[in-house]
Amino acid sequence: MLIGVPKEIKESEKRVSITPYSVNQIVRAGHQVIVESGAGEGSFFADKQYRAAGAGIVKTADEAWNADMVVKVKEPMESEFKYFKKGKLLFTYLHLASSKKLAEALLSSGITAFAYETVVKDGKLPLLAPMSEIAGKIASLVGFFYLSEPFGGNGVLPSGVPGVLPAKVLVIGAGVVGQNAALVAKGVGADVTIADIDTDKLKTMEEFGLKTIYAHPLAVANAAKLSDLVVGAVLVPGGSAPKIITKEMIMDMKEGSVIVDVAIDQGGCTETSRPTTHLNPVFKTGGVTQYCVTNMPAAYAATATEALSNATYDYIIKIADGWKKSLQDDEGLMAGLNIHDGKITHSEVAKSLNLPYVYLYDII
Repeated sequence: MLIGVPKEIKESEKRVSITPYSVNQIVRAGHQVIVESGAGEGSFFADKQYRAAGAGIVKTADEAWNADMVVKVKEPMESEFKYFKKGKLLFTYLHLASSKKLAEALLSSGITAFAYETVVKDGKLPLLAPMSEIAGKIASLVGFFYLSEPFGGNGVLPSGVPGVLPAKVLVIGAGVVGQNAALVAKGVGADVTIADIDTDKLKTMEEFGLKTIYAHPLAVANAAKLSDLVVGAVLVPGGSAPKIITKEMIMDMKEGSVIVDVAIDQGGCTETSRPTTHLNPVFKTGGVTQYCVTNMPAAYAATATEALSNATYDYIIKIADGWKKSLQDDEGLMAGLNIHDGKITHSEVAKSLNLPYVYLYDII
């Protein structure tokens, strides 16, 4: 199968979907790979490295998108909708719950679209996890940056100093994002509390020395009111993020406090969240700074690209070998299929978009 790797065009997106190392594995499995010239530059992979690994280099996005399967990092932008065609395979982060326009374009084209974020293995999300780890670590670091007074914060040093208390951090959600955000914040020396409704996850967090609370709405509201930094790390695989933090809660938070909403790819977990970019990352709600960048890992593109490609290349080979057969052998990969032949094949995506859901084997 011919696999195309176009250059990412989302603002400030420096990642590339496949490294030269993974290209080598895909080519050895019997497939061809073409890479748009310059696609890897943001992650410090040169065209010559892709050539050495066995890929062909093409000059334009049109050529890269003309492959049998296109592998990307981020969801296609509106200017890329023209490339959607019946029979073509697309493998990327889609986050359709927060983009009905993209979903409608995919549906009307008849393309077959797999989403990294809904592939399942052993009850986990193996293609989302690497970026969740990175986003979680970034969340605390960037949140602490915006706590500094020159950038609109309340001037509380995250670690404190002898005789002065450290910053209070509330992390909502004890999944991969939340765990990484909490552990980085604790490592800096902050006073960290993590909230979830899964008591087993909370027990694990306590073993790391973290404070925990059950995520009752009132408990979350009380904790947010006292916090300098709140990290939203809530996930419903394939579905819209629940609005855990209300506008009322935000207006009750301390002047100069910060919210980092990592759930923004799925619509955000605060009522006031709206997508932002690396060039314009924050906005104010009352006296609170909100950071809602939709591609946080792109800030550390070299690390993020390698982590993503390490996780995805085996699935790329499975799909290219024959995706229908692979779905029969791997139910977790079936969970990754969001759209096929004009139908939504993932129940949470359909529910979030208020569109019909069709069981895959009823249409193939």
